[in-house]
Amino acid sequence: MNTLGKLFLKGLAVLIPAALTLAIIWWLASGAERLLGRLLAGFLPDGWYVPGMGLLAAVAITILIGLLTHVIVFQRLLAMGDAILNRLPLVKSLYSAIKDFMGYFSPDSKAAMSKVVLVRLPGQQFELLGFVTREDFSSLPLEVTVDDPVAVYLPFSYQIGGYTLFLPRACLTPVDMSFEEAMKLVLTGAVTRETAGQTAGND
Repeated sequence: MNTLGKLFLKGLAVLIPAALTLAIIWWLASGAERLLGRLLAGFLPDGWYVPGMGLLAAVAITILIGLLTHVIVFQRLLAMGDAILNRLPLVKSLYSAIKDFMGYFSPDSKAAMSKVVLVRLPGQQFELLGFVTREDFSSLPLEVTVDDPVAVYLPFSYQIGGYTLFLPRACLTPVDMSFEEAMKLVLTGAVTRETAGQTAGND
């Protein structure tokens, strides 16, 4: 029975992540199809609507919004919307958490935090996994006084926030790891079973 129990738990460890991923994808796809499909069916002539057009419309709208993010007017509208949502109690916490989490998957975020480093704070024996976000501070309205400063973002596990530290470069050890691998390691509290070869060296 002990062996069967272990096999059952191993089976759950394989099935649950796959089932949840597929369920979320199905929920998003079916929701887009129901919502936009009804709108298209109402606007299109009889017989023109084909199942799946709602999902394609959702993909097209998402791509269009991505294109509009490069337009200054649209950027200002987004900033106004952010300001409004960030002032609403409860909504502010939920919105900022979801936005921060989705921001990790943005190409701009990946490019900005492409450098993965191990951080050892002065006088401490432990190390933290972080992402270099800035090395040039000339355009910021603040003066960083540490020697050879580097901005490093240290996210918390399971996406509940994080810290941005301005550290001397000497505190950092570069890690040969992709953004996706490092973020997965941090967000899961290092319980992920996937491993990746990594090399570290002094900058």
